[in-house]
Amino acid sequence: MHTTLIDANTLAQHLDDRQWVILDCRHDLMNPAFGRDAFAEGHIQNAQFANIDTDLSGPKKDADGVFRGRHPLPERATLLETLRRWGINDDTQVVAYDAHGGMYAARLWWLLRWVGHGAVAVLDGGLAAWSAAGQSLVTTSTERPRGKLADKAPLVRTVTVGELLDNLDAKRLQVVDARANDRFRGENETIDPVGGHIPGARNRFFKDNLQADGRFKEPAVLKQELAPTVGAPASAVMQCGSGVTACHNLLALEIAGLPGAALYPGSWSEWCADSTRPVATGPA
Repeated sequence: MHTTLIDANTLAQHLDDRQWVILDCRHDLMNPAFGRDAFAEGHIQNAQFANIDTDLSGPKKDADGVFRGRHPLPERATLLETLRRWGINDDTQVVAYDAHGGMYAARLWWLLRWVGHGAVAVLDGGLAAWSAAGQSLVTTSTERPRGKLADKAPLVRTVTVGELLDNLDAKRLQVVDARANDRFRGENETIDPVGGHIPGARNRFFKDNLQADGRFKEPAVLKQELAPTVGAPASAVMQCGSGVTACHNLLALEIAGLPGAALYPGSWSEWCADSTRPVATGPA
């Protein structure tokens, strides 16, 4: 069972394994059609497309019309039906990949763990590593029999905006923001019209988890780099712009042997939507 990363050569040996499901998570925040278009142009054999906006996220507003963030979690029942549609069973090995250092594939990795499925891994290095290993892409479509994935106890934790508001005084939780440094400091109004970060948060840009070739750093290196920023994982909360790239930091923590941190699903997009919530700017 692969539970964090998988290399291209190992995946290539299982392309026709009916107990394996491969999901393409490519996406572009500025061009929602990019992922599906890229998938149509070429993808790993037997892969299926997972849409960040529609498959891996829920409605931006709740039943009361309250904004929940740009990529809030889908309803568990809806997510389970999507996973079953892709042919995922309780004994299925799932592999997620993208072309962006794992920033979107990690979201699928986390969501599967959220519904209690641990046999999910991210293709280390993504499509670049796949091509570097001499593997090809195809344009043929794949259909799988409907799966019977059960809803099991979550393997991960979440925190709410209310808990983080309480934490401004309690200071029991350490918030770690996965956005780029300029966004964290409040200097990128193009992406974040309301710039800054949650007071008391620290910054760990998700790309700092990667080597120059786009693969994750070695576990010992990640542990050395992450531990001072995260503190005690059991009291740490990962966030980002909308709850997607925060999962990259959670995956890095798992690889480093520092499991247990929680995800704030609404992240900055939810936090800054309410002007009564305090905002900090500048460095951590």
